[in-house]
Amino acid sequence: MGFFDKLRGEFIDIIEWTDDSRDTMVYRFDRYDNEIKMGAKLIVRESQLAVFINKGKIADIFEPGDYELETDNLPLLSTIQGWKYGFHSPFKAEVYFINTRRFTDLKWGTKNPITLRDPEFGPIRIRAFGTYAIRVKDAKTFITEIVGTDGRFTTDEITSQLRNLIVSRFADLIGEAKIPVLDMAANYTELGDFITEKIHDDFLAYGIDITKMLVENISLPPAVEEVLDKRTSMGIIGNLNRYTQFQAATAMEKAAENDGMAGGGMGMGMGFAMANQMGQSMNQSNNGHNQSSSNAPSSPPPLPQAKIYHVAINGESKGPLSITQIKSFIKDGSITKESLVWTDGMANWESAGRVSETNKLFPSMPPPLPPK
Repeated sequence: MGFFDKLRGEFIDIIEWTDDSRDTMVYRFDRYDNEIKMGAKLIVRESQLAVFINKGKIADIFEPGDYELETDNLPLLSTIQGWKYGFHSPFKAEVYFINTRRFTDLKWGTKNPITLRDPEFGPIRIRAFGTYAIRVKDAKTFITEIVGTDGRFTTDEITSQLRNLIVSRFADLIGEAKIPVLDMAANYTELGDFITEKIHDDFLAYGIDITKMLVENISLPPAVEEVLDKRTSMGIIGNLNRYTQFQAATAMEKAAENDGMAGGGMGMGMGFAMANQMGQSMNQSNNGHNQSSSNAPSSPPPLPQAKIYHVAINGESKGPLSITQIKSFIKDGSITKESLVWTDGMANWESAGRVSETNKLFPSMPPPLPPK
C-alpha cells in the first residue's frame, strides 16, 4: 500500500449510532460541516434506519446492515449531486438515524372528565387513563411531518400530541359505543383493542404505528362512587330483616358480657329489652309487607312479650329485669317482698309482695297451725 493509499484509508469515516437512552426516536449524526468521505463505512444496527438528507430533501434510506458508501449504493444522492463517471470526492449530507424499536409504557389520560349518557345512571362523568406503545412505521413521513431539523428527537416531544389525539378519539368512541359504565371494567382489554384499531390510521398520518393501547382504569366522580359503594353494601346485606336480627343478637351478646351491671344480670336484661324492641319493629315491618302483598303467605302473630321490671336494690334502681332474673335476686336475698318494683302500666312504685306477678315468685309460707 502506497503512502497516499494509507493516508486515504485513515480518512475513511465510520458512521454509526449506539443508543444509550430509552426514549430517543431520532438522532442526527454529528459531522463537521456535514462532510462525508466517499467510501465511508455505514453501520446500521437492528431496530435502526439511516436516512441521508441533502439540501433539505430525503435522498437515500438504509435498512440494517454494513455498507461502504459509494455512488453505486447512493443512487438518489448521486443523482442529486450530479456525479458522473463514478466521481469519488467527499460529499455533504445529513445522516439521521431512526430508532424503529417499540416504545412502551407511554402514558395517556383524560385531563378533564368526559360526560356520557349512561343507560343506567343517566348523564355521568368519567375519567380514564392507561398506557400505549408506538414505533416508527414510515421514516420519511415521520421526519417530514414531525421531526423536521431536530438533531435529537425524544418521545417527550410527541407524547403530548399523541395523548391529546388518543383522548379525543377515546371520548368519541366511548360515546358512540354506549357501553354501560358498570360493564366497562369487564371489557378493558376489548375496549383497548377497539380503540387501537380505530385510531391506527390517525397515527399513520405521522408515520407512527400504535401497536398496543391499554385501558388501565375508568373512574367515576367521588360522590358517585360513594353512592355506588352504599348500593353495593345493600346488595351484600341482602335480606334486611335477617341482617337486623343478626345485629340484635350481636348486641344482646355484647350486653350480656358487660360485667359492670350486677354481675351480668343487668346486661342480659338490657339485651332482652333490645331484642324485644327489635322484634316488635321487625314484626311491624313484616306485617306491613304481608298486608301489601296479596300473594305472600300468612304468618302467625308475634309471641306475647314477658314483662320487665325495675327494682329498688340498696337505694338504687336496677333494671330492666326479666322474671327469671328477679327470681335469682330473690334467691340470694337481694330482693324481698318489701323491695319496691315498677313496670310499664303502674302509676307508682309498689312493694314486690303487693304486685301479683312478683308476689308469685316468693316461696309460699304455710299458714299457722290451728289451736288445740
